[in-house]
Amino acid sequence: EVQLVESGGGLVQAGGSLNLSCAASGFTNDDYIIGWFRQAPGKEREGVACIVVSVTDGKVLYKDSVKGRFTISSDNAKNTVYLQMNSLKPEDTAVYYCAADIHTVIRHFIPDAYDYWGQGTQVTVSI
Repeated sequence: EVQLVESGGGLVQAGGSLNLSCAASGFTNDDYIIGWFRQAPGKEREGVACIVVSVTDGKVLYKDSVKGRFTISSDNAKNTVYLQMNSLKPEDTAVYYCAADIHTVIRHFIPDAYDYWGQGTQVTVSI
């Protein structure tokens, strides 16, 4: 069974940085995608970054509003995907989730298409 465990959330002032981790286990296929999503109170879940986890491919995709501030990366040896978040803004406040779609290597932000989800980690950015 695939398991995803997020960590690294917390409280940070605007302009600060956080590095989220998504530790993955239980995959039986070599290639899949991992997405980072977030959900703020009263808002829909939205994708912010996605990466192809593969020996031969590491293409990424970002939501426009986080381009240049967030960086997604994968350490395949550690089965961990990271989301480095810099220049954080109050509007980045949300619960952040990582998710896995094991049926494709096409990057996307369609929540219902992802097969597995972590429990989420809270990110709060204060003014």
